[in-house]
Amino acid sequence: MRICISKFAIIFIICLTFIFPPLTLSLKSAVNVWPKPRLVSWPKPLARFLSANFTINSPYHQHLAPAVTRYLVLVRTEHYHPLITPSVNVSASAPPLQTLSINITDLAAPLQHGVNETYSLSISEVGETAYLIAETPWGAMRGLETFSQLVWGNPSAIPVGLYIWDAPLFAHRGVMLDTSRNYYGVADILRTIEAMSANKVNVFHWHVTDSQSFPLMVPSEPELAAKGSYGLDMIYSPSDVAKIVQFGLEHGVRILPEIDSPGHTGSWAEAYPEIVACANMFWLPGSDWDDRFASEPGTGQLNPLNQKTYKVLENVIRDVSNLFPETFYHGGADEIIPGCWKADPTIQSFLSNGGTLSQLLEKFINSTLPYIISLNRTAVYWEDVLLDDVVKVNSSFLPREHTILQTWNNGSNNTKKIVQAGYQTIVSSSEFYYLDCGHGDFLGNDSLYDPQTTGRDPKDGKSWCDPFKTWQTIYNYDITFGLSEDEARLVLGGEVALWSEQTDPTVLDGRLWPRTSAMAETLWSGNRDEAGRKRSAEATDRLNEWRYRMVSRGVKAEPIQPLWCIRNPGMCNASPFS
Repeated sequence: MRICISKFAIIFIICLTFIFPPLTLSLKSAVNVWPKPRLVSWPKPLARFLSANFTINSPYHQHLAPAVTRYLVLVRTEHYHPLITPSVNVSASAPPLQTLSINITDLAAPLQHGVNETYSLSISEVGETAYLIAETPWGAMRGLETFSQLVWGNPSAIPVGLYIWDAPLFAHRGVMLDTSRNYYGVADILRTIEAMSANKVNVFHWHVTDSQSFPLMVPSEPELAAKGSYGLDMIYSPSDVAKIVQFGLEHGVRILPEIDSPGHTGSWAEAYPEIVACANMFWLPGSDWDDRFASEPGTGQLNPLNQKTYKVLENVIRDVSNLFPETFYHGGADEIIPGCWKADPTIQSFLSNGGTLSQLLEKFINSTLPYIISLNRTAVYWEDVLLDDVVKVNSSFLPREHTILQTWNNGSNNTKKIVQAGYQTIVSSSEFYYLDCGHGDFLGNDSLYDPQTTGRDPKDGKSWCDPFKTWQTIYNYDITFGLSEDEARLVLGGEVALWSEQTDPTVLDGRLWPRTSAMAETLWSGNRDEAGRKRSAEATDRLNEWRYRMVSRGVKAEPIQPLWCIRNPGMCNASPFS
């Protein structure tokens, strides 16, 4: 869903564009903000210093107040030195900027999907005060991040005669992290949320459980984590969750929990073996892929015919909804493997009496979705629940007003299918947004590697979703490609996904950043310039600069070019004309 802007705001922006043509940013500009704001007016390259006693004045809000304190410290102490010194006149005679004054229209607006994140920032050539105006506290947080990125040097300077108007194109801009296959400490999650906020990414989709482990302590079902986690030191307690949720609120990031079911639930069998089909079986019993029990090691699917399944799951759904204030609840429902359910005797009997696998899934959805809705939650499912070739439900089981489908296969084709069916969607196309791809497979004892090869065979070291998704691939992806205007309105936004078969805290930052930054800008302000041309070439220098600034802030983002390229602008381009 693209964010709607009032007619007044549009007219105002058009007028400003005529008065002050949009600024073409370069690495030599002092206005290097990521993601790029929607409108920047800076007619003259002027700047002045910040006062040593610079302060921020803001109305009180319980979650904004910590953000104001955090940004005040950052602005006063960061002293970031750009890789290329900005070509700007810093006036030593002008009085220093003393104050940033924040005005907020709606202090009571909750952090939820679709909340208004619009802000404007004015820094005049004269006067001691800059002005940040936002519709909500969450928009004010976005404006504070922009202000912090405008400040550079020691002593600190900031552009003046500057006006910025900004708002996101898409309301949902997320990162999905799998904490089941490998465990991440609370500090790793908090660092990720902080980096997300700096990139104006506003949803942390927490894929907290899977077949490999169940690391979430559910108060009414404590045995799930006690027996299903990797160990007592690898469990997220209710106090851990509260800390993460609070940290998210203070950074304008929603925490969206996913408890995947009925598939991907092998870890549940450690506590309740009677409700899980095909648990702890070898995942690929023969050479025929269709006979598999799971699509990777780690088998187990909840049995929809066992009434205890729903007693346990109802407790889990209720407790998770109490732990997470987020109004979306992600129920998973992906990759239902026929061979797993067929291995269960009770399901065999059901099928032999004329039942179908899709009827099993329909029974499961019909037994759980109403309860999710009763808790005032909107259910999010992976696309498989509607689009799988073999096991799927009729759309009548998925009320459109209460259901969002997240797409991950076949790029824009599946996005098109979902919105044509009338559903809102979140785009996580694996062809573009899966950050774990391109690192080879993780299976042991694989005879594929026995013969000596040239090392250039496409099968050598291949992962299922090759190739590696470069930041350019991510940046150039248009998540509404091929959709009509009405269909595009059903696209809420997108999420990059980091599955953790071969990822853990030691490589987390580099896997996420700065590639997630590429998605962040395209979903915030788009990937095209004012003439409609893709701007990934222009974005390269800016992303280089932003990556180095993230590193200086403690995020171990991987490099995208040699430092030489940044010091020699244009020399590393594919063409001298780009």
